[in-house]
Amino acid sequence: MAKAKKEAPKEDESFNFIVRIANSDIDGQKRTVIGLQSIKGVGKRVSQVVARKANVDPSVRIGTLSDEKVKEIEELVLSYVEYAPHWAVNRQADYETGADMHLLGIDLELTQKDDINRMKMIRCYRGIRHETRHKVRGQRTRSNGRKGLTMGVQRKSS
Repeated sequence: MAKAKKEAPKEDESFNFIVRIANSDIDGQKRTVIGLQSIKGVGKRVSQVVARKANVDPSVRIGTLSDEKVKEIEELVLSYVEYAPHWAVNRQADYETGADMHLLGIDLELTQKDDINRMKMIRCYRGIRHETRHKVRGQRTRSNGRKGLTMGVQRKSS
């Protein structure tokens, strides 16, 4: 009794296994909305808005899209701040320029590091908390977030 071989799904000649959008490599086998979320700075809501604006079915694999459609999606992702509402961007009222921006990829990481360094330099409360590696946003520290040996009740040895 011979086992039947499973045939790999037939892929189109134009299928791209890696799609490059906004300096990020996206797995072509992922669905459009999920694939766009692999770009740092693009979450679920942003990817849904971009897919809807590009008239792309969110459940279609991103590797099956044509090069023109991928280019259109990339332009929409890069220009998200132009058509998004003020509250939906990830950098509102930038410290230096005062403009609304939506940062992606390495720009997002560098800006976050710059903000934390500025807070450390001016010795504000949040900067000091970052320096000492404590919780920054008002969480409790007595019983949660401990590192190393924990304190607790010790029973008498009988």
